[in-house]
Amino acid sequence: MPVADKSEKTPGATEDSAAVPLLAPAEGVPPVSDTAAAVAEAAARLAAGTGPLAVDAERASGFRYSNRAYLIQLRREGSGTVLIDPIPVADALAPLAEAINDLEWVLHSADQDLPGLAELGLTPARLFDTELGGRLAGFERVGLAAMVEKLLGRELRKGHGAADWSTRPLPDDWLNYAALDVELLVELRDSVAAILAEQGKTDWAAQEFEHVRTAEPAAPKPDRWRRTSGIHTLRRTRQLAVVRELWSTRDHLARTRDVAPARILPDSAIVSAATADPKSIAALRELPIFGGPRQRRHSRDWLGAVERARALPDSELPTLTQPFDGPPPVNRWERRDAAAAARLTAARAAMSELSTRYAVPVENLLTPDLLRRLCWDGLPEFRSGATLDDPARAIDGFLAAGGARPWQRELATGPLASALFDHAAAQPASDPVQSD
Repeated sequence: MPVADKSEKTPGATEDSAAVPLLAPAEGVPPVSDTAAAVAEAAARLAAGTGPLAVDAERASGFRYSNRAYLIQLRREGSGTVLIDPIPVADALAPLAEAINDLEWVLHSADQDLPGLAELGLTPARLFDTELGGRLAGFERVGLAAMVEKLLGRELRKGHGAADWSTRPLPDDWLNYAALDVELLVELRDSVAAILAEQGKTDWAAQEFEHVRTAEPAAPKPDRWRRTSGIHTLRRTRQLAVVRELWSTRDHLARTRDVAPARILPDSAIVSAATADPKSIAALRELPIFGGPRQRRHSRDWLGAVERARALPDSELPTLTQPFDGPPPVNRWERRDAAAAARLTAARAAMSELSTRYAVPVENLLTPDLLRRLCWDGLPEFRSGATLDDPARAIDGFLAAGGARPWQRELATGPLASALFDHAAAQPASDPVQSD
């Protein structure tokens, strides 16, 4: 059966009756395992359970520099829920890894938590991501609470997800919230899996889950300092050099202290200093923020950054615009390469049609960056004007080299070949999505 159009009722929707609030775990909030003995006991309980393992982790984004997990929540049929504080037992998690690393893990937005868990030696043998599964199934809203309400008729109330989970001791209501996050996760997994099977997307999802599970840590983006809020107001390269030096100084302090950079010095203060170009500590402290007690003790560091930028020779100043690794911003395409702009317009239209047909977001069908790279200069024939005997094969090879999964290539290659080369015969012979 072909996938339903997005205009139809959201798959798996419950009736309109009010959702039942889920206020506390059915078995109560378990004690936090924060000793080696407690972790070993929790690992033994999980090993004795059955079925997939529900997993969640709480971080301290916005408070800490690192992405480490400050609380780990686990739940398995027959084992109940386990809460683990990894900070005091980071060197005692081997029994836990032995018990759970061979299991299928169920997470919501797995790419957020897997890196921090991997730092602790915890990695899944198989993965089911309920958020990603919801996207592939055509859900308009894929937050955990929204999906639990839609599919299971239960209400998960918003709580402490944005809290400082490095706080110790953790408040009781925070622990209650954390335990509830895995209470229904396996049940949600089963509902999403059933919908994906009904839509013929089980294999698509499996490929996407494996891609997330095996993804290498993302390399730091170059020139991260250029993401400083308000930097667009600066018009001189010397000012950008000040931003770069202050940003780097702040980043070093933040990493050393494991504090979120914005809590050490906000972006607005960096831009203010770049604009004012203070020549002394007194002048620096007259600027907003820099006169505060937390910033005053680093006044010498801040002024030193400004002075380093001021002393740079012109040849070492940053450019006003960021060098691009790949295509330029799309809003410049028409002026720089009208043919590439036309290719992108046609390719986007083709991908939009696929998105509607299969009820999958465009960005999940193919990453926008890969599509842009294809349309800009992905194939030599775009520049040379030479003809291609088999455009679909050339496009498929480009997409494969760019990391597109087989299901994505199967769907996108034909329509893109038609859009980019007006090659109607390149369309797929049959609908690749069939019911089981």
